Amino acid sequence: MEKYITDERTGLKYELVGDYYLIAGDDEPEEDRPIGVWGQRHLRYLKEHHRVRYANLLTSGELNAYLADIDLQAEELFLRLVKQMADAEGITETLKANDQMEWVGRMNSCRDRATEIVYHQVIYT
Repeated sequence: MEKYITDERTGLKYELVGDYYLIAGDDEPEEDRPIGVWGQRHLRYLKEHHRVRYANLLTSGELNAYLADIDLQAEELFLRLVKQMADAEGITETLKANDQMEWVGRMNSCRDRATEIVYHQVIYT
């Protein structure tokens, strides 16, 4: 039996899988880029609040690339915000060397505020 056959009537190409012919997809596989924590959070948001948008992205094969882009944007924004806040508040390596607990508390505050900003500007839109 041939591995691939084409139905002249419909123009569909079939692939032999086991004992059966199944329609062979001509689509290129979806881009396989890693999706980080921000992309996963946006995916959960889409599934819960924007089901149609999620379904459209999923069926068009663009979901993974879209989530990877969202993840990259969110991560860049987060890192930039944390750095800007730390600089504005005078959180330095000297503080880290002199009073580690104070440095950790202030950095956690910056990270928490930056996380909330990223949620509202990137993830929940």
